[in-house]
Amino acid sequence: MIHLTRTGLMAIAAAAGLLAGAANAQELKIGYVNSERVLREATPAKAAQTKLEGEFSKREKELTDQAGRLKGAADKLEKDAPTLSEAERNRRQRELVEQDRDLQRKRREFQEDLNQRKNEELASVVERANRVIKQIYESEKYDLILQGDAMVFVGPRVDITEKVIKALNAQGAK
Repeated sequence: MIHLTRTGLMAIAAAAGLLAGAANAQELKIGYVNSERVLREATPAKAAQTKLEGEFSKREKELTDQAGRLKGAADKLEKDAPTLSEAERNRRQRELVEQDRDLQRKRREFQEDLNQRKNEELASVVERANRVIKQIYESEKYDLILQGDAMVFVGPRVDITEKVIKALNAQGAK
């Protein structure tokens, strides 16, 4: 079951009111698309996720390796601390702090780059999904297609999400 916001209710009521005149002569044809499901299940969305994983896996592994080396150096310092001179202990601690700062900076950059690429890939999939929805709207002569996650109840008769996913899959991952 999906939650409906107050704004969503008002939009539906307004759309229903506007379309009521058209519905007098014929039945109103309404469709609904669950965008979240499309972005989770459609082949182009899965392909985009796989592409991102391939693109960022090397950097992620490098960060994991660097974090492991930093932990190893910290453990070694802790073990060796009693036998080190104070100057040597301070020098190693400064090195560890510098390495940690570098690691944190690289993690932030990685996350920013990953988020930017995710947004780019997501925008491409959403654009393609919207074209498919428009084609379905026009070819099957819908009066209204709602999209999103703002619905309280959606019956299978108006849920065209599967149709959108199949059409996207038929186009391929491109």
